[in-house]
Amino acid sequence: MGELIHGAQRRPLTAGRTLFDEADEFELAVPASCRRTGRCHECVVEVRRGADLLNPLTPAESFLSHGFRLACQAVVERTDSDLEFAVVRRKLRILMPSEPESSERFDVDPVVKRDGGSVTYDGEWIGPATERLLGLALDVGTTTVVLELVDLETGRTTAAAAFENPQRFGGSDVMSRNAYDADHPGELRRALRRALNRQLENLYLEFGIDRHEVYEAVVAGNPTMRDMFFGLDVGPLGHSPFRSLTEAAFRAGETASSGIVRRAHELGLLINPQGRVVGVPLIACHVGADTAADLVATNFASQAGVSLLIDIGTNTELVIGDGRRILAASSPAGPAFEGGGVSHGMAGADGAIEAVSWSDGRFVCRTIGGGPAEGICGSGLVDLLAASRRAGLLRQNATLEPGLRAIEVVPEQSVDLTRADVSNLAQAKSANACGQLILMRRLGVTPDQVDQVFLAGGFSNALDVENAIAIGLLAQVPMERMKRVGNASVRGAKALLLSARRRRELEDLLSRVEHVELEAEPDFFELFVDGCRIEPIG
Repeated sequence: MGELIHGAQRRPLTAGRTLFDEADEFELAVPASCRRTGRCHECVVEVRRGADLLNPLTPAESFLSHGFRLACQAVVERTDSDLEFAVVRRKLRILMPSEPESSERFDVDPVVKRDGGSVTYDGEWIGPATERLLGLALDVGTTTVVLELVDLETGRTTAAAAFENPQRFGGSDVMSRNAYDADHPGELRRALRRALNRQLENLYLEFGIDRHEVYEAVVAGNPTMRDMFFGLDVGPLGHSPFRSLTEAAFRAGETASSGIVRRAHELGLLINPQGRVVGVPLIACHVGADTAADLVATNFASQAGVSLLIDIGTNTELVIGDGRRILAASSPAGPAFEGGGVSHGMAGADGAIEAVSWSDGRFVCRTIGGGPAEGICGSGLVDLLAASRRAGLLRQNATLEPGLRAIEVVPEQSVDLTRADVSNLAQAKSANACGQLILMRRLGVTPDQVDQVFLAGGFSNALDVENAIAIGLLAQVPMERMKRVGNASVRGAKALLLSARRRRELEDLLSRVEHVELEAEPDFFELFVDGCRIEPIG
């Protein structure tokens, strides 16, 4: 008889039971709000192997791509081999902001104000005053969603949370989701809205918050994630010139900004129905609102010397400036360092190997949460490549040593790194490297002339910078100039939420940014091939 597998958990496979029933046995929290009838489309799970043991897709599952099922609809029909599945939406590790730092760094002059017994938005009456005036700072990433509920009168964070973006059934990268949205309009947007509202409900209950106290939301994200959140057509972002509808309208002089403003009730967002939802303006093409928010959080425009901002993700964003010029580019790195396309890759959640070293002829691994290894997240993959090179298991040309079919990382948990995994990681690494080298070349500087590198995003926060330089993921800027800035995107969204002045300054800054098309460089292909080598660059 086969076994049912979820991470490190195993139990006998039982015919006639749904994956939702089995999830109950594992004590897994699978979201659902339709009493398991298939109507809410929330209980999406990923079937990693053994899909043929289940019943065929039901009509309720017609929107799902290959490898995904609704847990309430997937019934075990055969038990002759193993079946492995994973819950799509998981809570992730989040770096919580420190209150002293928050209160010192943020101007508090929001658009939402208390006017006697009323609340106004940019001078316009919204409604009667409530006990608190709160706002929502939101970073919608391809892989993760991070949010902060902020007191608009003190600037302090009231609550914060993060969860895995439930849209993964539509693909691991933005281009896949663009294509999916064209075939299933609105499905991805609804999945995110349901997950976000459920998270907000939980926070409201935990912290005693009335949704009517939340008067504004500022939303950052890459162009696809931001526009999909607002229900805009993301089709134009899937083909040249890769411009959002809002960017195209701004360039045509039809609007004053590529930002977006809607009322909360129009979007179904669980805040004050008359509250405003603001989409941070974009920079250009796939350099999105998340990068714009990064610039705000790091005070990029006012930095002395040469500054480089790197936000590594499925689509890595890069900005470089020297006080006179600011250049920006996006690098389609793909989802490898966020778990996509890697056999045991996963997001930074409990059970993920986050750090790896080589000692006494074996790998030493540390997992998030300290439990058994279920897979490897981005920081662990970087360490693993570096450790494998040092151990002589991996060659400079990103191939395994002769005789190796895979690198065994945690043999007792069957966690390994295959040839295909290494190839995918090498290509993702090279895409990141090419972007850095091209922008530095365009600005006329070398890595040793860069005064500070801002490493943004949750992945960068956990990254071993020395290992990242050793494998060629980061250029050889001196280590002491590397600055981790955590989730700068949500922090930038918070700064914009709290300050009307910062919003005006951002619009002025974005008018100065020069967008660089990396693939248009004459030697891009040669740079990409060289960048696939597991060695330092620049």
